[in-house]
Amino acid sequence: MIVVPGERLCGVTEYGSGPGTYVLGDAVFASVVGLKRFTTENGDGGNSEKPQVEVVHDKPPSLVPQLGDLVTARVTKINTRFATVEILIVGSVTLNQPFPGTIRTRDVREFEIDSVEIHKAFRPGDIVRACVISLGDSKSYYLSTAKNELGVILAHSIAGATMVPVSWQEMQCPVTSVKEFRKVAKINTSLI
Repeated sequence: MIVVPGERLCGVTEYGSGPGTYVLGDAVFASVVGLKRFTTENGDGGNSEKPQVEVVHDKPPSLVPQLGDLVTARVTKINTRFATVEILIVGSVTLNQPFPGTIRTRDVREFEIDSVEIHKAFRPGDIVRACVISLGDSKSYYLSTAKNELGVILAHSIAGATMVPVSWQEMQCPVTSVKEFRKVAKINTSLI
């Protein structure tokens, strides 16, 4: 039987509260849309003294970036004060829809923040590893690349080749040998 949030499922004297439910007063209610199911296991996997009611839903929980999350984003445009990005991955989970983000000049690196030039850190199309530092305004999340392991992880040259990092602030095209400025992420080689 399909139930909706707020629907009374049973009394607390009959059944305990399982996943997808909550107790209010002397009754157990659904907290999500799904199928009502009765089980004899408690949340620890063992047997409880009384059976539990739970609501099973097949929709995965919605994922939104949270403060402190590591994200992977694509730079969409730049100006003198910030880079606009679209967040594509949160942690290791690929999003169905991208979220907008902003990397301000003061959040590009930890030192000499007054001398940061966005066009020397990012270019449109770059793939960036960043950290969510603020939920920002209603339009976008604020991101930071001010750690060694954060910054550009993938960039393409004008020739269309994947660029190779040569320092923390430069990448080189393997085809033309032209170097371009970027805020390069230090890749942790122990994870490769």
